[in-house]
Amino acid sequence: MQKTVVINVVGLTKRLIGEHTPFIKSFFEKGKSTTITPVLPAVTCTAQSTYLTGKYPSEHGIVGNGWYFEDECEVKFWRQSNKLVKSEKIWDRLKSQNPGFTCANMFWWYNMYANTDYNVTPRPNYLADGRKIPDCYSHPADLRDKLQDKLGTFPLFHFWGPKTSIKSSQWIADATLETDRLYDPTLTLVYLPHLDYNLQRHGLDFKVISKDLNEIDRVVRQLVEYYQEKNANIILLSEYGITNVDNPIHLNRVLREEGLLNVRIERGLELLDAGASKAFAVADHQIAHIYLNDKSIASEVKKLLEKVEGVEKVYFGEARKAINLDHERCGDLVVLADSRSWFTYYFWMDDKKAPDYARMVDIHKKPGYDPVEMLTDPKDKFVMPKVIGKLIKKKLGFRTVMDIIPLNAKLVKGSHGRIPDDVDDHPILITNNQTCSLEKNIAPTEVFEVIRTHVQ
Repeated sequence: MQKTVVINVVGLTKRLIGEHTPFIKSFFEKGKSTTITPVLPAVTCTAQSTYLTGKYPSEHGIVGNGWYFEDECEVKFWRQSNKLVKSEKIWDRLKSQNPGFTCANMFWWYNMYANTDYNVTPRPNYLADGRKIPDCYSHPADLRDKLQDKLGTFPLFHFWGPKTSIKSSQWIADATLETDRLYDPTLTLVYLPHLDYNLQRHGLDFKVISKDLNEIDRVVRQLVEYYQEKNANIILLSEYGITNVDNPIHLNRVLREEGLLNVRIERGLELLDAGASKAFAVADHQIAHIYLNDKSIASEVKKLLEKVEGVEKVYFGEARKAINLDHERCGDLVVLADSRSWFTYYFWMDDKKAPDYARMVDIHKKPGYDPVEMLTDPKDKFVMPKVIGKLIKKKLGFRTVMDIIPLNAKLVKGSHGRIPDDVDDHPILITNNQTCSLEKNIAPTEVFEVIRTHVQ
């Protein structure tokens, strides 16, 4: 078996490879490459699960970054158990064919309790007093300690939130190299999320994102040069391309105005009551799942949503098979945004009644994806003094919350989830393996076979 590394540079597309990514450009020109038709939805959890199983969501069950857990009447995002992925993974296949095969999963999602040999994934400590402390989870358990003793604590607040920066991707890269030195796995999967941040904040504005491209280029170079010394097969790929948007759509507000969505009032603030709603939306970038507790209103809801500006298509019932989303976890209807639009989870009509978590980085409480968590209010000149003040209060033992996230979805300038109109915005796969046979474009399910043949 051939030592192989798969470096997942989130958001990388042909459009971004150029003067600001000199090393990646050189790797692209010297190697072989193809574009990948994105899976729907083109989001992290679905894309990664499709690559690692060679199956579509209709089989592996990961219909988004989150979905409605019907038996619990709760929307849950960013779960971590690998048992949620209901298909054989590539490491299962390779291990069955060669018992000496080993795999390291460095931050790809659904990492916990996977039967990989080595893995590391974000896992903060949630303390009894409400604090969230940066940390990570690993298998074997002492790998976490070895890495953090050498590299410092995993920089969680640079991995997600307003402070996101190259520090998290750099830590992951350094941890990957250290894990390789310790265990020398056959296959290593590396997740580098850096481009995801400013591409969603600013869209394809090269005056801003050129710095991010330079930064990720240096990290990729560090990894590639290390694995070249190991004579490894090196695959550089991405999950989706991010394109410009300027039209946030609040589907839950549309449903609420029609009397289909229910809220609870607690301490004067509103909370989505999914179990008591006739219909509600689980927003996930440019796709939304519409769940119906009252199945009789499906046609009514479909007609309603088709009239919303920015909605490109609504898939209902059997039509979901055409996009490989006919799975029990899927919404009764699936809504696709047009090229300049994306879906918020917002369900309140008055910002004064928004739930407390709306103004915080709180990915596990929000019933949908919220890219505004990466931003602060640009009109608030005192936001940094506020943050410093809150941190001081926390250190002194006072209870306080980091309620610094604005409720202005217009601030988001880039999104993903649909299949972009231009192939230059599709995810890309590049390899240094000159014997590899690649078509001009491949389906997302074919990535599994590309990785398998590189190892075998």
